[in-house]
Amino acid sequence: MSLVERIPTLTDDEVVNLLANARRLQANGDERQQAAAAELLPALEEAATARRDARLEQAQAKRAAARKPKKAAA
Repeated sequence: MSLVERIPTLTDDEVVNLLANARRLQANGDERQQAAAAELLPALEEAATARRDARLEQAQAKRAAARKPKKAAA
């Protein structure tokens, strides 16, 4: 199983960490590391964005559920 195929099974922290490492290697790695990072970056960035958006939606839903309903004027 390739690393790209494993991304859905990784935790959010693991995806963020792997994304940071791939960005670092793309900038400072040797040619082989840069090529590997370039292959992984699009999938990692997509996964990180999707997970962040999902967390934001969950937080918004939680805040909305926690709000007290407004009382109707009598």
